[in-house]
Amino acid sequence: AEGAVGFHPAASHLSPSLEKQLICPICLEMFTKPVVILPCQHNLCRKCANDVFQAANPYLSTRSGSTVTSGGRFRCPSCRHEVVLDRHGVYGLQRNLLVENIIDMYKQGSSSPDHRAEDEGERSETWMNKEMNPCALCVLAMQAELTDCISMLVGNNERIQAIISQLEETCRAVDNGRRQKSKVCETFDHLFTLLEEKKAEMTVRINSEQEEKLDYIRSLNRKYGEHLEGTAKLVETAIQTMEEPEMAVFLQVSLCSFKPSRRPMREQDRFSALTAPVLPGDEDDDDSEEEVEAGGPRPGSSESQPQATPVPPLATPLQRAPDPLPPPPPTQAPPPLPPPTTSSAPQV
Repeated sequence: AEGAVGFHPAASHLSPSLEKQLICPICLEMFTKPVVILPCQHNLCRKCANDVFQAANPYLSTRSGSTVTSGGRFRCPSCRHEVVLDRHGVYGLQRNLLVENIIDMYKQGSSSPDHRAEDEGERSETWMNKEMNPCALCVLAMQAELTDCISMLVGNNERIQAIISQLEETCRAVDNGRRQKSKVCETFDHLFTLLEEKKAEMTVRINSEQEEKLDYIRSLNRKYGEHLEGTAKLVETAIQTMEEPEMAVFLQVSLCSFKPSRRPMREQDRFSALTAPVLPGDEDDDDSEEEVEAGGPRPGSSESQPQATPVPPLATPLQRAPDPLPPPPPTQAPPPLPPPTTSSAPQV
């Protein structure tokens, strides 16, 4: 009976053209398992393919204890087509199981040329029996393929483990950055809250002081306006009086009615202190100002000194002098009269 691949196992000889297809172009011998197929559809022994690759890439590192290289390129010895390998190297090339099976069958036919099947209903040993037990040839092919897969998986596991370690380190760095970000945000939020509270407090304080000082300035403006009006009236009265010939009467009335006040000066000092910060010692000055506004210093204060007695008005009007002196020029003030003594002042 024919085998699974349509080739009679009793064939002991192949045609020369078919035998030529089973010769490796590198070692010029029959293909040695495993046989790899290149992208250009030419076949090579894996060992020969690795030798060609190492000759084309002498500086690429190889795995310790094996002949597998990772990455690189070489040219097909049959058609000079460039073959690019992946990270698995020559292990990444596909195996040509058909050629391997043909070689095995050729070798078996060469070793036992008189082999015949005893029963036409018996299946070929190259496949499976009725109990689904694989034959020895299939087991060998599967073992070789599993060995290649295991080597590939071991290399992949090493690379995956390195990638996992890098990803874990990256995750730790990201978590650390997230914690630092949260801490910085909390710190700045706390500082912002403190600044907002301080801003509100300073704004209220500044507005209060501003209103207080504006009220005081308005009161000073009003008082100085009234004082200016009174002074203007006094100047007008003085000018009218100077035009009269009774200069002595004008002087007497001026001495009795005009009394300089220290209050504008005190208010001016208080106005100059508006822009100065309030110190603990400034409270005494405020008390002294309150004493002046109340009409006099407090008992026991340093300002409660005896003041000069004002000149009382004369009991009788002065007589007109027979020959009055001419009035002084307007640019010069008249000389003041000496204040009368207490003994010479008449009793009212």
